[in-house]
Amino acid sequence: MSFGALANSKVKNLDWIDVQLLKLTVAGFVLMIAKLWQPLLTLDWYWYAVIFVLAAIKPVYNVLKK
Repeated sequence: MSFGALANSKVKNLDWIDVQLLKLTVAGFVLMIAKLWQPLLTLDWYWYAVIFVLAAIKPVYNVLKK
């Protein structure tokens, strides 16, 4: 069994509260990294927009194709 298949089978066991808590955990981790590494916060706003768009392309594509 590949790692992707294993991860997909485990994700199916999560309910919506678990997913929301996981998203909150990731947000907290990102804020901690930003607090510890100050140059990350000095980027112009459009770099964050570029990162957002690039990160969102594949999930949005997968949602819309089905």
